[in-house]
Amino acid sequence: IDPVVTLYHWDLPLMLQEKYGGWKNESMIDIFNDYATFCFQTFGDRVKYWITIHNPYLVAWHGYGTGIHAPGERGKITTVYSVGHNLIKAHAKVWHNYKEHFQPYQKGMISIVLGSHWIKPNKSEDESDISKCQKSMERVLGWFAKPIHGDGDYPEELKNEYLFLPHFTEDEKNYIKGTADFFAFSFGPSNFKPPNTLPKMGQNLSLNLREVLNWIKLEYNSPRILIAENGWFTDSHVKTDDTTAIYMMKNFINKVLQAIKYDNIDVFGYTAWSLLDGFEWQHAYNIRRGLFYVDFKSKKKERIPKSSALYYKQIIQENGFFPKDSTPNLQAQFSCDFSWGITESVLKVKSAASSPQFCDSSLYLWNVTGDGLLHRVEGVKLKTRPAQCTDFVSIKKQLDLLEKMKVTHYRFALDWSLILPNGDLSVVNRQVLRYYRCVISEVLKLNVQSMVTLYYPTHAYLGLPGPLLQTGGWLNQSTAYAFQDYAALCFRELGDLVKLWITINEPNQLSNVYNRSSNDTYRAAHNLLIAHAMAWRIYDEQYRSSQYGKVSLSLHSDWAEPANPFSESHSKAASRFLQFEIGWFANPIFKTGDYPATMREYISFKNRKGLSYTLLPSFTSEEKQLVKGAADFYALNHFTTRFVIHEPQNGSQYEFDRDIQFLQDITCLSSPSRLAVVPWGMRKVLRWIKKTYGDVDIYITANGIDDQSLDNDELRNYYLGKYVQEVLKAYYIDKVKIKGYYAFKMTEEKSKPRFGFFTSDSKGKPSINFYNSLISNNGFPAVCGPSGHEKQCRFCLFISQKKPLIFFACCIFCTLILLLAIIFFHKRKRRKRFK
Repeated sequence: IDPVVTLYHWDLPLMLQEKYGGWKNESMIDIFNDYATFCFQTFGDRVKYWITIHNPYLVAWHGYGTGIHAPGERGKITTVYSVGHNLIKAHAKVWHNYKEHFQPYQKGMISIVLGSHWIKPNKSEDESDISKCQKSMERVLGWFAKPIHGDGDYPEELKNEYLFLPHFTEDEKNYIKGTADFFAFSFGPSNFKPPNTLPKMGQNLSLNLREVLNWIKLEYNSPRILIAENGWFTDSHVKTDDTTAIYMMKNFINKVLQAIKYDNIDVFGYTAWSLLDGFEWQHAYNIRRGLFYVDFKSKKKERIPKSSALYYKQIIQENGFFPKDSTPNLQAQFSCDFSWGITESVLKVKSAASSPQFCDSSLYLWNVTGDGLLHRVEGVKLKTRPAQCTDFVSIKKQLDLLEKMKVTHYRFALDWSLILPNGDLSVVNRQVLRYYRCVISEVLKLNVQSMVTLYYPTHAYLGLPGPLLQTGGWLNQSTAYAFQDYAALCFRELGDLVKLWITINEPNQLSNVYNRSSNDTYRAAHNLLIAHAMAWRIYDEQYRSSQYGKVSLSLHSDWAEPANPFSESHSKAASRFLQFEIGWFANPIFKTGDYPATMREYISFKNRKGLSYTLLPSFTSEEKQLVKGAADFYALNHFTTRFVIHEPQNGSQYEFDRDIQFLQDITCLSSPSRLAVVPWGMRKVLRWIKKTYGDVDIYITANGIDDQSLDNDELRNYYLGKYVQEVLKAYYIDKVKIKGYYAFKMTEEKSKPRFGFFTSDSKGKPSINFYNSLISNNGFPAVCGPSGHEKQCRFCLFISQKKPLIFFACCIFCTLILLLAIIFFHKRKRRKRFK
């Protein structure tokens, strides 16, 4: 370990303050140089990095101006800049002393640590705001940096504003400039609380370390930089689980890495602040900044490593950020029968109106010279042809988009409230049903199978028929029986064309709607589970034997990762989140017929403590039998990974029962709607499902990201490639039985974040081509040539994609054979007759 030794970190001997007035007195320059000489002589043979003064801005401004730091003087502004003047000259003298007398044989380097905030303009295009920010940086960092790292003089901004500012002679300028072998920089909370020093108008304080490093590079001719102090703080009550400090450290180091990698900034070292909790100047013991926790009340003052110490150790060992999932990318393909799909939400039926061109029996006269309208001729009826699917003009547009996607499966949802407006079978909208049947049959002509969702609720649109909504919706058990009737109707009317059914999409997200109390949330969920199970039983008993389809429900299945991987409470919170979020519905269906034991035990624990009054519903023995096993496959919608912390909460709400909060990792790539792009989370959730619920077939029924770009949606391409790669790893390496992958979604809505491959006006995006390539390659084929299995898969894929063409070729071939046979037979007959 190389020592980096600071000569003066605000520890001025009291006698020098009392005798000379401290740094106000120019005599301190020589006294400080004598002290430095002693240190160089005593320790210089072992020290390669020297710091003269730590953060002279805080010494001058807060020691002699605001009085926050020792010696605590509230002096005039002239005194502040006089102190700064002496500090610069003292540093320069020590630098020349070392260079002349010690550096030739000790071979060390010497600098001064300068601290700063970073300021961003409110409006990046406003010249006035930009100018204010530049001035603010010059007043704090430039005050000391420009004389030492620049031309030896103060910034023009300071000289113009403060006419009393001390002057450097030309000899002094030449003596001071260049007196640093590297740029030592401090960036932390101390630099973000300079009261009354920053004009607020047009400026925002920022924690972007990368941007301030760029400013230093541009202002001071690309110096070598040492981050000599960087870190954050926690409140005094925080012990070893300092999660905030971890994320601040991760952010800062990530910014340094970006500055090195992308901006070519020469940063050669990083120093975390600080090793131990201690007395934090004006904050005393009210905040902690150490990597090690110190129990100040104990006799031995034990030092215990915090989470941030363990995390920093990991960063040092890996020399940066090592990918969490280090499995290299696979060059392989999925099985030949793998489903490549695209997901749409509720397929909008524009009043199920079909074109009247062929089915209207009335005769019309066009009043060309008058009002320009068509007028029906009474008493005349024309012969019409039967209704056809082509009458629904909107289907053609849907088919055109679908054909461009080149998928094998199309997932869309029906509108329950349109099909059964009264909520029961008393009124069935046959026209809407016919529309959906036409969509499915026309999609089949493209050789695309449909996965049909019966019920697709959202936060904005619950999707229930009006009468059911008025009687309490899913809080009323009668809604479950109404859903059973609705499902049976759809199976009967459409089941001969549909092989994959989803009963309910994301019932585990309806807590956002039924959130008046936790009891409401759990009651609605209970009825949703019963509704799904009854629909599945109906299909299993009445339709499976003739229709050969499969039925399940689709669960929102994001992965949960402990925000602090070194905290046991966070790991437990992540596990608890998965049980409350996924196990809540998956456990009864795929495992026990009952809710997870974790849920029941944790809710009971909170009830005993008086922190919640939640009553989780119980299944009767008949309901357990009904629910258990009521799914033919596991369908999941996965979008991101959530970083979870344990945070006890009081109150009877579903969110409070879990005792968790989410933390946004600002170092993660994220979308405009702040969805973190964490591809390895996909593989982890797939493995967790297999481990928890056995070797069940899995369909990924929705996976996607919002990307605001219309012309170059690179984020979506990146997301698709990375997430499908993780699905492939789960399929090949972990042997998870993944049957299909459905990208989300086909078209976007104007009011929603841009998840669509097509805009709301049907304009295609570049990501369509990328997804096409994944489908046509059936994954990521080896570049060096396919293996025997991959060749076979390609042949199967070719056969499945070219079925109509192959069928037509077979017909031509058979016709040709038949024709040749007839000719041959006819000629033979004539020859016999001739004989």
